[in-house]
Amino acid sequence: MTRTIFIAAALAFAVTLPAIPAQAGAGRTFVSAAGNDSNPCTITLPCRNLQAAYNAVAANGEVDVLDPGNYGALTIIGPVNIQGHGWAGMSANSGAAITINSAGATDKITISGVVLDGLGIAGTTGIQFNSGGSLNVHDSVVRNFAKYGIQFEPSSSGTSQLYVSNTLVSNNGDNGIFIEPGGSGTTQGVLNRVEIANNQRNGILFQNNTQTVNFTVSDSVIANSAFDGIGILSGGGTTTIMMRNSTSANNGTGGVEELGGGGLIRITRSTITANATGWSGNVESYGDNNIDGNGSANTEPMPPLPYH
Repeated sequence: MTRTIFIAAALAFAVTLPAIPAQAGAGRTFVSAAGNDSNPCTITLPCRNLQAAYNAVAANGEVDVLDPGNYGALTIIGPVNIQGHGWAGMSANSGAAITINSAGATDKITISGVVLDGLGIAGTTGIQFNSGGSLNVHDSVVRNFAKYGIQFEPSSSGTSQLYVSNTLVSNNGDNGIFIEPGGSGTTQGVLNRVEIANNQRNGILFQNNTQTVNFTVSDSVIANSAFDGIGILSGGGTTTIMMRNSTSANNGTGGVEELGGGGLIRITRSTITANATGWSGNVESYGDNNIDGNGSANTEPMPPLPYH
C-alpha cells in the first residue's frame, strides 16, 4: 500500500521534479502543442512539453512529437529516443536546449527531427553532452545559439560516441561543434552529411588533452567560420581525424589545421578552397584532393599516403 501511494504521488508531481525517467514508465510517450503536462502523455492525452513526456517514459523508451510547436528545453539523464518528426522546435532561456547529464556509461541517446533555435539568447548552447555512452543526432537543425551548436564533452574512462547525420549546424556564436573530452577514455564518432556554416569561431574544434579521439568527417560541408573549418587543439592525448568527400571553404583562418601536437588530420577526395590558409600542422593526404584558391598552402601535403 505504501509503495502504491508513493508511485501515485511521484506521477502527480512529475512536472515539478528534476528530469528522472521512470524505469517502469511507458515505452512511448507523446507531446502536442495542444497538450497539457498534467496529462499521462499518451497519444490521446499528450503532454505539452518534452520534459514532462521524458519524465514519464521508461528507460530506452521513445518520446514522439505529434504536431508543430516549441516544446521547451530538456534535460536527459538516461537512455531515450526523441522523435521530433521534423517539426519539434526547442529553445532555452539559459543553458542548453538539450542537456545530457548523469547518463550511464552505456546509455544511448537519439535525437531526431528537431529544430533547436537559440534565438540569439546570451549564454545558450544547442546540445550539451556531459556523460553517457552515445549521442546520435540526425535530420535536425541547430542554429542561432550564443555559444555552441553541439558541445560534446564527456569525462570518462570508457568509450563515448557522437554520431551526427543529415543535420545543419549554423549561425552559432562560438564553435559549431565543439568536442572536448576529459578523463582517460576514448571518444569516437562520425559526422556524415553535416552542413556547418557561419559559426563565429570554428566549424568543428577538437580540443583534447587526455583521451584517444578518432573521428570521421564524411560528405560534409564546413564553411564561413570566423576561424578554422576543422581544427585540432591538442595539449595531450591523441586526436586523429579522417576527412573524406567533404568541403572546407571560405573559413577565416584555415581549411584544416592541427595545432599543439598530438593531432593528425588525413584528407581524401575533399575540396579545401577560399580559406586564409589551406592547411597547416600535421596533415596527411592521399593525393586526390582539390586544394586551391586559398591564401596559402595550396599544395597537397607530401608525401601522399598509399591506399590499402
